[in-house]
Amino acid sequence: MTLRPTDSSTLLIDGKLVPGGGGTFDILDPSTGAVLGHAADGTAADLDTAIDAARRAFDETDWCRDHGFRAHCLRQLRDALRWHIEELREITIAEVGAPRFLTAGAHLEGPVDDLLWFADLAETYSWTQDLGNASPMGIPTHRYLLKEAVGVVGAITPWNFPHQINFAKIGPALAAGNTVVLKPAPDTPWCAALVARIAAEETDLPPGVFNVVTSSDHRIGALLAEDPRVDLISFTGSTATGKSVMRAAADNLKKVFLELGGKSAFLVLDDADLRGACSMAAFTVCTHAGQGCAITTRLVVPRERYDEAVALTADTMRGIRPGNPDDAGTVCGPLISERQRERVEGYIRSAVEEGGTVVVGGGRPAEHDRGFFIEPTLIAGLDNSARAAREEIFGPVLVVIPHDGDADAVRIANDSPYGLSGAVYGTDPDRIARVVAGVRTGTLGVNGGIWYAADAPFGGYKQSGIGREMGVAGFEEYLETKLVAEPA
Repeated sequence: MTLRPTDSSTLLIDGKLVPGGGGTFDILDPSTGAVLGHAADGTAADLDTAIDAARRAFDETDWCRDHGFRAHCLRQLRDALRWHIEELREITIAEVGAPRFLTAGAHLEGPVDDLLWFADLAETYSWTQDLGNASPMGIPTHRYLLKEAVGVVGAITPWNFPHQINFAKIGPALAAGNTVVLKPAPDTPWCAALVARIAAEETDLPPGVFNVVTSSDHRIGALLAEDPRVDLISFTGSTATGKSVMRAAADNLKKVFLELGGKSAFLVLDDADLRGACSMAAFTVCTHAGQGCAITTRLVVPRERYDEAVALTADTMRGIRPGNPDDAGTVCGPLISERQRERVEGYIRSAVEEGGTVVVGGGRPAEHDRGFFIEPTLIAGLDNSARAAREEIFGPVLVVIPHDGDADAVRIANDSPYGLSGAVYGTDPDRIARVVAGVRTGTLGVNGGIWYAADAPFGGYKQSGIGREMGVAGFEEYLETKLVAEPA
């Protein structure tokens, strides 16, 4: 399909598609490094207008009170996105470098359909909760709770899974009755801009309810966090940037939701199918070139089978070559940018400097002389103190670490500033249950179980974030609670 960048080079502000005050900026194809086209370059003035529109739409309309209308608009948006699904798919592959096969799932179609779950929730959620009668200070009183929208939501999203993360914020925020200003990453603005065009032209979303400001300026996100007209910041990205967002929001004491980094462990117990576990760990870290915060990047295996585990994992990783994301068989596409590739290469160098051995990969694939590709890389010989074992790399790099029994495996998993996700492979249900209870993370997959779904809350412990996204818990991040008391 031919891309139509002119359709994606506008901002959505107050119901209108408008040019960016800063003109446009280049969008690169990560598989070639060539310029794909241009996106609207929003300015601080554009953001100010968008926030003002969102504020008025929340304060001066019935949007936050009309649950049925919100559900109608979200269903409209989902159906319109489905109508344009092939156009969205081609832009996602080109702009993100997303492997084509993933666009049938978490990279596009899954998140689009998740909007229906939030639309239904807008109509079925218990917006009022009766607390019954009591006599505080001897006065007969009837109490009830009202659940209400927070207000204006500033959503700041990254480049790695733009549709999944954008819709995981847009869906619950709008369903809950908020208005939204979305600031997508400069690397992947088209994904958000195309959704904005579809929303503006093919839904009944009122002006100001949903605004999208693309920009090359990272400072725009900070302005969104600082603005007192914004009631909540929903941010997904690195832990370092999340801390900056939290500091910026602190002056106004606004609510923050933060979904941040991870260094998740894949724990293999000594009774597990070692070949199957190692193969899954290798495949997982190569998927979308390892560009996922919840991807398991530490493979923790029994010490007595360490060499065997390294060899089995290497067998799988050697069979996964970086490929054109447009090809149906590609699992590992390019990294998003040259800057990100240099970052990944720096971690590989540091692993070697700290005594590690690159068993597979470690370099740029000879068959791809353009674009931002890097080979799937397996590193052995390190313990959990090494940088490559502790810091988020965001590339197809897997470190194999030995453990000395279940308790030690749990210790290694928890020996991290992060606590986002993980995996456990084993046979004995009681041992697995003890390991699951001991690991301090927000999600865990057992023997290949998939935790991702619209109704399943996602988030992390420790420096992996604050709050939950998706599910009822994620929906309630966008709500306030009001207690009302009246004479009984």
